[in-house]
Amino acid sequence: MASVVEAGVQDRSTDNTPEAVVVRFAGDSGDGMQLTGGQFTLSTALNGNDLATFPDFPSEIRAPQGTLFGVSAFQINFGSTEISTAGDQPDVLVAMNPAALKVNLASLKQGGLIIADTGEFNKRNLEKAKYEVSPLEDGSLAKWKVLAFDISALTMESVKPFGLGNKEALRCKNMWTLGLALWMFDRDRGPLIDWLKGKFAKNPVLADANIAALNAGHAYGETAELGGQVRQQHIPAAPQKPGLYRTITGAEAVSLGLVTGAKLADLPMFFGGYPITPASAILHYLAKMKEFGVTTFQAEDEIAAVASAIGAAYAGSLGVTSSSGPGIALKGEALGLAVMTELPLVVVNSQRGGPSTGLPTKTEQSDLYQAIYGRNGDTPMPVIAARSPADAFECAIEACRLAVQFMTPVMLLTDGYIGNAAEPWKVPDPATFEPFPVKFLAEHNNEGGKILPYKRDENGVRPWIKPGTPGMMHRIGGIEKAKDTGDIDYSPAVHQMQTDARKDKIDGIANHIPAQEVSQGTEGGKLALVGWGSTFGPIHQAVRRARAKGQDVSHIHIRHIWPMPANLGDLLKSYDKIIVPEMNTGQLKTVLRDQYLVDAKPLNKVSGQPFTIAEIEAAIDAALA
Repeated sequence: MASVVEAGVQDRSTDNTPEAVVVRFAGDSGDGMQLTGGQFTLSTALNGNDLATFPDFPSEIRAPQGTLFGVSAFQINFGSTEISTAGDQPDVLVAMNPAALKVNLASLKQGGLIIADTGEFNKRNLEKAKYEVSPLEDGSLAKWKVLAFDISALTMESVKPFGLGNKEALRCKNMWTLGLALWMFDRDRGPLIDWLKGKFAKNPVLADANIAALNAGHAYGETAELGGQVRQQHIPAAPQKPGLYRTITGAEAVSLGLVTGAKLADLPMFFGGYPITPASAILHYLAKMKEFGVTTFQAEDEIAAVASAIGAAYAGSLGVTSSSGPGIALKGEALGLAVMTELPLVVVNSQRGGPSTGLPTKTEQSDLYQAIYGRNGDTPMPVIAARSPADAFECAIEACRLAVQFMTPVMLLTDGYIGNAAEPWKVPDPATFEPFPVKFLAEHNNEGGKILPYKRDENGVRPWIKPGTPGMMHRIGGIEKAKDTGDIDYSPAVHQMQTDARKDKIDGIANHIPAQEVSQGTEGGKLALVGWGSTFGPIHQAVRRARAKGQDVSHIHIRHIWPMPANLGDLLKSYDKIIVPEMNTGQLKTVLRDQYLVDAKPLNKVSGQPFTIAEIEAAIDAALA
């Protein structure tokens, strides 16, 4: 659920309150940690804080309760200053069982606070978490603050008047915990109470029970003698430019951007998709947007999904499909057909850990080769990468623009982190977007009276012809075709000419995209960190800290991955050293070396977790030592 608030420029607090706090909620996948985190995010956004979140799901659909591989976590970094990552180390860890504590303890900041539910630290759960002795009792948590009490029992007591069974009563634990967290950070319960009433409108008993648990957790913070471990903190609102703000996830931003792009092109949109983690949310959001001329179709498989989108593009709609790496692999042959027929198509790849099924719920950037090169034959395709949840909105619009203006499929890269994470987004004024309306060919484009469906304009772009237009019958298909006419012709000279023409068209897009800018720092210097996609936040913060220490380092972040901006080569060659942080084994690094012959060095991470700021700071220090 998004929060919407009006913001103005506000002053930062001048007291000793920390500028930012990182909180991680962790428990079983059935404990409602994502829901708890999402609602805490809502209250944080309504408070006016800047924020970034990181939902971290287990890969198993339903792992056995209490096991280490079934832990689900949600981390939020919020504060009164600019926030661009979900935070390196939590200040507060809420652990709903021993497994949640064990999996997340190493990440907790020294001196940080652990809030633990002692009701779950029984012999059976300790054994599942591979603990011989309870860590709450053996002194192993001495370097952290510990607030341990029986949340389970307190929850049961708070919902006792509603006659729930034990199982249903314990499901309210996450609301009790949320209530305590709201007290800790001086948050208003009103919006969440309204949300609970709406969510359980058909079951008012459950609504009242969850509200009672929420209020009980809040009251516990107000009235219990918690000691020095916990005190209420109010984090002031962050300075923001005036405007209307809402929280948005990457999947929501992509969906809204695709609809906006279709409107700017003055086209109906057809989305053909197939469920796959973490891309499924885009289908879910678009299915709710029928009033904007959006048709959604859940196909029987990935191949049918992309084929239906290609058919819609042939018929005169903006064709869209989405998936994750394994599904993109299945779509590969059809994407070659879209390149050969030169039809506009937007393909969203929400990357996840691979190969094969890999890490379905974890983030990675390992599909870059696949996006640029991963089809049979020479099949050039523009590739765009979003850097954050909010940035995915503009990237989706840009993907639509390139697709219809250059009659080509375009791949938009996000990843599991971007798709699931949330951040504040200043809702743009629709009037600020420049339309790019499509013009279909409706009359012969040849003096001889014969239609030429593959006659290219000055940018190498062929016309778009709606089937059924009177007198405009033409041939289209996946076999090589003659110049202009599109008649079947796979003679050697023709294939050479058409392969070159398709390549030249895509290469020429470099002249129709913005020049590459330096995100932070100077043009030229000792060191540049070059990133793409969701590495933006940690790179940006690491470079900011390094420059504050006087280090000569700059940050370049590439949105247009293929073709790359025309000035990028000269820009890269103006630095003595280049480091490329990416969540793969060095794919962008290889592309940069190939295209510009620069000695780019890799900084790789493939753990399924985003980079921390500290990891990138260490690489900067080493490079400049």
